[in-house]
Amino acid sequence: MPTALDVLLVDDEEVRAAMVEEALTREGHRVICHLKSPASLNDMVARHQPDVVIIDMESPDRDTLESMTQLNRENPRPVVFFADHHDPDTMQSALKAGVSAYVVDGLAQGRVEPIIEVAIARFEAFQSMRQELDRTRTQLTERKRIERAKGLLMRHQSCDEEQAYQMLRKLAMDRSQRIAEVATSVIDILERLEKGL
Repeated sequence: MPTALDVLLVDDEEVRAAMVEEALTREGHRVICHLKSPASLNDMVARHQPDVVIIDMESPDRDTLESMTQLNRENPRPVVFFADHHDPDTMQSALKAGVSAYVVDGLAQGRVEPIIEVAIARFEAFQSMRQELDRTRTQLTERKRIERAKGLLMRHQSCDEEQAYQMLRKLAMDRSQRIAEVATSVIDILERLEKGL
C-alpha cells in the first residue's frame, strides 16, 4: 500500500470531519476533498481522483446508497463507510452498492490504517474478479460468434467444421485481424446474402 493516500471525505458534521482529517493526516494521508453530502460524490471522485473514499455518517440513506452505486459503476474506488449504528440490512445494502469496508461505531484513532488497508485489498480483489468475469463473458461471446460463422460457412461453402474454421483462420491471418473480428464480418455478409435469397 502507498505510504500516503489521497482521500475524499464525506462527512456532514464539521467537528467529526476535522477529527477524521486529523487522524488521517497523522497517518500520513491527505484529504483532498471534503463533501458534506454524497450527492456529488461521483463527479467529485472523477474530478479529484482520490485513492480512497471515506464516508462518515450515522447510516447510509437511499440517496447515499444510490450515489455509491453510481460511483462503483462509473469511477470505482475503495470506499470505507463509518456508521454510527449497526443495521444488518443497511450494511448489506452498502456492501452491494460497492462499499469495501463497513465499520460500525465511527472512526477510532488506531484503526484507521488497518481498515484502509483491508478496504483497498478487498476492492482490488473485487476489481480483479470483475475484470476476469468481463474477460470470460467476452470470450464466450466471441466463441458463440465463431461458431455461428462456422455454421454459416458450412452451409454456404458445403464444407465441414474443420474446413470452416481453417477458412476463418486464413481470413484472419490475411487481414491481420482476430478470428472473432473476421467471424463478425462473415456473419454480416452471409446473413445479408441469406436475406437476399
